[in-house]
Amino acid sequence: MKIAICNELFQGWPIQKVFDYAAGLGYDGVEIAPFTLADSVVGLSQKKRTEIRRAADKSGIEIVGLHLLLAKPEGFHISHPDEIIRVRTQEYIEALIHLCADIGGELLLHGSSHQRRIEDKWGWTESRERAKETFEICLKTARRRKVTYCIEPLLKANTNFINTVDEALRLIEEIKQPHFKLVMDCRSASVQERSLTDALVRAIKSGHLRHIHISDVSGRGPGFGDTKFTSILKTLTKYKYRGYISVEVFDYGPDPQTIASRSIGYLKGILEALE
Repeated sequence: MKIAICNELFQGWPIQKVFDYAAGLGYDGVEIAPFTLADSVVGLSQKKRTEIRRAADKSGIEIVGLHLLLAKPEGFHISHPDEIIRVRTQEYIEALIHLCADIGGELLLHGSSHQRRIEDKWGWTESRERAKETFEICLKTARRRKVTYCIEPLLKANTNFINTVDEALRLIEEIKQPHFKLVMDCRSASVQERSLTDALVRAIKSGHLRHIHISDVSGRGPGFGDTKFTSILKTLTKYKYRGYISVEVFDYGPDPQTIASRSIGYLKGILEALE
């Protein structure tokens, strides 16, 4: 099991500084929000992509992949009834897949709650089919670039499309593509699932779990709130999970250094106790 952290926490930091700092604390990887690199990744030069990859190598950090995929630019949606909007969205996701592969990442982690919310007037069944079409089109590029695309169940307060592990697994089984997998978010699962641990076991046993986001139910870092992560890490250890657990926070206080250092200390403390 490896530990990563998401880079948007370090607002305004050069990417080399993020990699160096994370490596110094003992993180194995960094997960990148594309908008921290450019408002649109389409114009990000090959030279810049090579520099990012070399910066990670220099720090001894693995670039896990990309998340917060469609936060910027505005106007994207995976199931919008307007075909032009959907095609633009598909083209941008494909651009993100190319970026991920170019900088050495392996995972695209699809949260992007607002860009997948289904409006009542659109029709649920039709919208779900349009979302599947978007994924299926983009997965052709993912397969070619050897990138795994992961769908993330999110809070109902944020979106009405894919809120539980079972809903995500159902979609994955319908699409039936080896490069389409599950990323589980502990914060969302703490609210949406009857039992976070039971949902985690179902995800592991499905064979589709590829990545895990770790944060307290409050949106703060692990160890900063009431969520008890011992049972989560114990379950992952029991089932020999070998992927990443990635610290993703939504409350950036008091500062990135405190969040990053305390989070990894808390997680490694539990893992060491479980050995």
